[in-house]
Amino acid sequence: KSLPVEKKSLLGVLRDQKKIAYVGLGLVVATFWIVGQLSEWTLGICISLGVLLGLLNHLATEFWLNRIISSGEEIGRNQMIRSTMFRLVILTLVAVGVAVAFWPSGIGLLLGLALFRCIALVMTTVPLLKELKKA
Repeated sequence: KSLPVEKKSLLGVLRDQKKIAYVGLGLVVATFWIVGQLSEWTLGICISLGVLLGLLNHLATEFWLNRIISSGEEIGRNQMIRSTMFRLVILTLVAVGVAVAFWPSGIGLLLGLALFRCIALVMTTVPLLKELKKA
């Protein structure tokens, strides 16, 4: 039997994910610091929006997973696929829309999404690997 999981609010999820939120904020600051020196402010804004969209997607995923786990209900494969696809379709439409609307600087949004995703993946994988190594 599994242990009960505390249902968290959106603020609780943000508190749990504060390291990744700080990294996202650091990426935004670094973007403006680096790109601002080149006077490419539109590119800096687009990259920062990509990082923020990536962070928003990460937090939404964590919130959804916590809600499902804390409810104790069995989640079906199809329900998981639908939820994930819905979130990713919305994210893709926004990202591609901004990239096209602000071309060529808009492509920075996709770069920001990719940077954030890579860093978030490393930050969530390393602790899991450490736990597996202990076992």
